[in-house]
Parts: sequence; structure tokens; C-alpha cells
Amino acid sequence: MRVVVTDAEVTLADVLSLRLAMEEPLSDGTELVLRHRTTGVEREVLLGTPGARAGEATLAVSLAPLMLTAGRWDAYLRRDGRRVRLRSVDPGFSLDHLDAYALCKRTLAYRSYRTRNGYLALKIADAEPIAEVRSIWFREGRMEVMGLLAFTGLEDDDARHEARLALHRRQSGDLMRRTWATVQGVRFHAAFSLVDVLAADPDQAGTWEPALEVEGVATPLKLGSRLDDVDGKRRRLHYPSARIDGVPIRPCYTADDELRIEVGG
Repeated sequence: MRVVVTDAEVTLADVLSLRLAMEEPLSDGTELVLRHRTTGVEREVLLGTPGARAGEATLAVSLAPLMLTAGRWDAYLRRDGRRVRLRSVDPGFSLDHLDAYALCKRTLAYRSYRTRNGYLALKIADAEPIAEVRSIWFREGRMEVMGLLAFTGLEDDDARHEARLALHRRQSGDLMRRTWATVQGVRFHAAFSLVDVLAADPDQAGTWEPALEVEGVATPLKLGSRLDDVDGKRRRLHYPSARIDGVPIRPCYTADDELRIEVGG
């Protein structure tokens, strides 16, 4: 049963859409099996005989009814008690598609991708509203952040929403004064003074957690970076630091890809 995925995508309606290249048609009783990589839990979908040609088939599988949980799910085909892992030649990544997918308010986010060994898999994550960071830079004594609001349900239009950026000191929970931010549709721009950050840090060595408070969104939005294919940004992505009175201030990411501001160190 030689089958290769040539195109894979999770649509905006959370449907796994696949195009398969194969040597013979899928026979009655063929199943798509999704297996959770950590727990070993499996979900099966009976496929039947999709497609009109022996060398090609298309599949559409609704994911929500399968009750998949967060984590990585590997994909297999099973027929007559024998199963094979689904190979894929589609990298399964489009930044524009991820941006469009994140406009809807969701509880789970589904993504198809190709593993390092060339197999089809799904990545499923909790989809809490977040301020997705796209660029960071220092200028004129300020740190500026730009990005988009993900999973909030706000429209990607020209409407302006009142917003403020708040910084909380992780060690104590203290709040540095809030600064105004700009939100238009789902695009945001926020800035804060590095001098104010240093003045608010009594030890000149601490970590600050930024959050965006947006009109029309019930809870403050953590700043982070998750709508891409780069996992483990704390290890892989390093920003230069700015120095205020000789004290370094730099942005960094946590193990969960949330943005932090580190003072000193």
C-alpha cells in the first residue's frame, strides 16, 4: 500500500484536506488512523473509496468530531489489519494561511505538517487569545512591538480599538504604569520606555511580563509567537540587548514561546 500525501491542509472549518498519490485505488474498509504520539490513543476514520482515478485520491476529514486532544498526532492508513505511516512531500506551512486561521475564535488550533522524517502529522494546541508578535525593535530609548491579535474573534478591518500595554514584574507581580497601544482591526503596535522599565525595577535584575489590554476582549492578551513553524524560540531566537545606564535590557521567549523582558544579567 504505497501512498504519498502531495497536499495537506487544515481548512478554516477544521477539516483535514488531503490529496494522495498512490499505485492503486483505496479499497473499501481503508481507515485513516491518527495516533497521539505521547499517550498512544488512536482515532479511526473509515475512508471507503474516494477519488476517481487509481493514481490519485482526495480526502476531507472533519477533525472536531474526533475529539482530538492537544499534542502531536501521527497519521496512518490501515487496511485488512495492516497499517502504514503516511508519507508526505508537502511541508504544510503557509504564514498567510495561519494568519487567516487565527482570525476565528477557537478553543483548539489544528495544523498539519511534515515531520523531519517525511511523514504526515497533526499538531494540536490550545487556542487561547494571544497578541502574536511579528517584530521587535529598539529606537529612541523605547522598545516597540508589532503583531496581530490571534483567536480573539475581532474583525480584520479598519476599526480602531482602545488598548493599553501593561508590564508586570514576574518576581513580585508589581505593575509598571500602563502605556497606550494602537490596535486597528487585528493589528497592534505598542511601545514602552526602557528608562521607565529600569526605574521600576528595584534590583536592576528581573523579568517583566507584557500583556495587551484591548477593548472588546475579555481578558488581557499575553504577548508571544506561535503562528509559525519555529518551536523552542528561547533556544533558537536571540535578540540584541539595549543598555540603559550600563544595565542590559533585552526581549526573550519562555519555553512556551511567550515574550518576556529581562533586565540585567
